[in-house]
Amino acid sequence: MNNMNKKILLVEDDLFLSSLLGNRLKKEGFEVIPVKVAGDVIKTARDSRPDLILLDLILPGKSGFEVFEELKLDVEAAKIPVIIISNLGQEGDVQRGKELGAVDYIVKAKITMDEMVAKIKSFFGGGN
Repeated sequence: MNNMNKKILLVEDDLFLSSLLGNRLKKEGFEVIPVKVAGDVIKTARDSRPDLILLDLILPGKSGFEVFEELKLDVEAAKIPVIIISNLGQEGDVQRGKELGAVDYIVKAKITMDEMVAKIKSFFGGGN
C-alpha cells in the first residue's frame, strides 16, 4: 500500500525523538505533523484530519491519557486511530491505553526505530 498522502499527527515533546521519527516516516512517504504541547493536539487533529495519531504519554502540561480522553470526547477527533508511543511500559498503563481504544501500544525503550516504523507502516497495511 502506498503511504503517500497518509497524514500522521506525531505528539512527542522530545525534540530529538520527534525529529528522528518524523524524518523516518517522511522518508516512508508519510506527511508528518509534529505537535509538542498537549494543549495543541485536539485543534491540530481537527484542522489537519490525520489518518493516525502517535501519542506520547509523558507531555508537558497534561498526560497523554488526558489528551486521549479529550480526543475521545471530540466528535471529529474521536474517529482518528491512536497508537501510543511511551516509555511507560507497566501493565496498568498498557491496559489503560487499550481501554481508551488505542490500536497499539509501543514501549519506546523496548523497540528499535526500524521496528517502530514497521509497526506504523503495518497499521496502514504495508509491511517492510
